[in-house]
Amino acid sequence: MIHSSDSIDPLSLRLAVLLLAAGEGSRMGSRPKALLKRGDQTLLERCIEAVQPFSPVEFVLLTGFHAELIENYLIDLKPGLNCPIRVVRNVAPERGQASSVRLGLESLKSDFDVLLIFLSDQPEITDQEIAQLMRSYIAKSVGKEIVLPMVSGQRGNPVLLSRQAIANILETPGLACRPYMDAHPEKICSMETDNRAFVVDVDTVDDIQKQQLE
Repeated sequence: MIHSSDSIDPLSLRLAVLLLAAGEGSRMGSRPKALLKRGDQTLLERCIEAVQPFSPVEFVLLTGFHAELIENYLIDLKPGLNCPIRVVRNVAPERGQASSVRLGLESLKSDFDVLLIFLSDQPEITDQEIAQLMRSYIAKSVGKEIVLPMVSGQRGNPVLLSRQAIANILETPGLACRPYMDAHPEKICSMETDNRAFVVDVDTVDDIQKQQLE
């Protein structure tokens, strides 16, 4: 059972971040989602801004189809960051998101408590949503390793996984998070919420228009 409490301090957790930005954006004419803009901010900047208040001990940016564009853009952002971002490039992104997740998990080096797996096409996620996830993690029942946001029965993102969950996943070659979660529902703490930020993403040209991106 999850107990929400404003007295719980999310900053007590050592947070690692895996930000996935390896997709092709094929349904949008092959555009890098991370570089779509709302106002004067790219989605990549919005993601970075959302996690900065938690002082991540590690931040991995996973690139793929549009690697050079995204990595070159990141170079210009680095002076304003309070945590170093390490780029890991998936040289075979056509193998799908699971291959990128696995590569990201294998690249982790820090002594973290929890890992936030974040999609770069989530324009509504802010530090408030991440704090909500982390408070739920702190208050979760014994034996739960994963906090999964659920909005009206729909799985959301980002997802928080314990260090132990990551270790368990890495024990099986090629295994990624979603199959592990499907195989171990007893380890999932479902965070029921009506906050639709957790299920809003950008996949199509219509989504770009709806979210007022360019």
